[in-house]
Amino acid sequence: MFFMNKSGSVAQQLPPVFGQDYEAQTDSRVRKYLPVKRIVWMSDRSGQNIIDPQNLLKPGTGQADLVHQNITRLVSTADVKPGLLVDFGKEIQGGIQIVTDQPADHTPIKIRIRFGESVSEAMSDIDTISGATNDHAMRDFIIDVPWLGVTNIGNTGFRFARIDLVDANRDFQIKEIRAIFEYRDIPYLGSFKSNDERLNKIWDTGAYTVHLNMQEYLWDGIKRDRLVWVGDMHPEVMTINTVFGKNEVVAKSLDRARDITPLPGWMNGISAYSMWWVLIHRDLYRNQGDKEYLRQQQKYLIALLDQLLSKVKDNKENLDGGRFLDWPSSENPQGVHAGLHAMMVMTLDAGAELCTILDEPAQAVKCKAMATNMKLYVPDPNHSKQAAALMALAGLIPADKANTEVIAVGECAKFSTFYGYYMLQAKAQAEDYQGAMDCIRNYWGGMLDMGATTFWEDFDLEWTKNAAPIDELVPDGKDDIHGDFGAYCYKNLRHSLCHGWASGPTAWLTEHVLGVSVVEPGGKVIQVKPNLGDLQWVEGTYPTPLGVVKVRHEKQANGKIKTDVDAPKGVKVLK
Repeated sequence: MFFMNKSGSVAQQLPPVFGQDYEAQTDSRVRKYLPVKRIVWMSDRSGQNIIDPQNLLKPGTGQADLVHQNITRLVSTADVKPGLLVDFGKEIQGGIQIVTDQPADHTPIKIRIRFGESVSEAMSDIDTISGATNDHAMRDFIIDVPWLGVTNIGNTGFRFARIDLVDANRDFQIKEIRAIFEYRDIPYLGSFKSNDERLNKIWDTGAYTVHLNMQEYLWDGIKRDRLVWVGDMHPEVMTINTVFGKNEVVAKSLDRARDITPLPGWMNGISAYSMWWVLIHRDLYRNQGDKEYLRQQQKYLIALLDQLLSKVKDNKENLDGGRFLDWPSSENPQGVHAGLHAMMVMTLDAGAELCTILDEPAQAVKCKAMATNMKLYVPDPNHSKQAAALMALAGLIPADKANTEVIAVGECAKFSTFYGYYMLQAKAQAEDYQGAMDCIRNYWGGMLDMGATTFWEDFDLEWTKNAAPIDELVPDGKDDIHGDFGAYCYKNLRHSLCHGWASGPTAWLTEHVLGVSVVEPGGKVIQVKPNLGDLQWVEGTYPTPLGVVKVRHEKQANGKIKTDVDAPKGVKVLK
């Protein structure tokens, strides 16, 4: 609510009746209401127990009334408890709003709500077979709803909702069902369009996946775990830089991770995640050029770098804590060692860069010297695409060798949604842009083929061979791509189908195909160097602190690329 303050300007505050003794916190999100797009399933199609379901497809107002028109009725008996499943068309964070009418019996009615990121999840029971859970966010519960009233229900990630009448011999009269969509109402400053609609949709889907996870903090997933996992944040921050530019959720989340992790602890209990914190700050500074914010990290950063330096023995990483890259690589300890060694080199190089900016020359020298010494030891990635990618990015092995001998083997086989971003980065360093674009089309596009509207915690193209998409009931003889697969913490329906770490292609396509990269902090100097591969044209925008850069590339008949760049004042463009 807004009131006039003493200066006559409008201020956001509590109403005056609260006085000075109350404190309130603001929320950076907005709520919008979405109509039902389709009814996927009904327990009864005879018209006896579910009457006029088509009324649920009509847009509503969220207001109960005494008109008693356009009502959908679920009528139960002692033996029949009707239910239906609705689809809101896109994955969202939030809940649903149910507006009820006026049945003869004015006592509250018990209904069961089941939210799902897939049809199969919304149709499931919580058990030990399918993996459906109420972990982190309630998605399956019974609730009382009033007659002639409005009830807002739920706080989770979902696309589908199943509503069942629990009480016998009741007339559940529904005026409206709407989804409550909670998100940050922020502009998409970055963009990517080309003559390939599949790539365009992948870029948009990656951007939207991260956008959904930009809640009050930057989450890993909106159904599960809804936490600030610092490793997950790196590809998310790269996407935020690409799409939204500077946003307070990044600093808020980075600072939260720092403040709850006093040294010698590791962020999230994982040594690599503290290294990701350093790498994020390096990449954030390059993009935003906010030296004042970087100085706020100085004390913790220097101490963390000292801690990392102490974890090197005979030029090899000797990290304790959780030794983790990503889940698919976790059963390959040799590959994990190689990846952590490469990450240590990358982190110390980044630390040296940050220490130079922060006027800490002695620490910069120590970090650079250790990184140089560590490059004398080149571990075996043991066929791990994750490790090989990091080793290439760290300069431990030539990128073309990492790509040819490990990453490109089997094309997109053994990719992962998290470290797939670094595999793409290594392929770009090896100048295998076409191979990277093909993997984006096949691997991330494979999720779209399965009905995804956001990218998943993990994915394997093998899962798709006999699978039904997530927006359909699974017919006999078909695999349930959500319920039948997954591993580790994401078995079966517990698997998150909206995970921010899977957004890598969005940042990658802008950096390497549209060709926009930051050369000097704050976007004062950018380079535009496209790699169109088999594309005929590409255009897009990139946000900098000085304004939005507009770029278009078009392949000419002779194969040369015609480039047009419109940059704001203060941004120098290198081609």
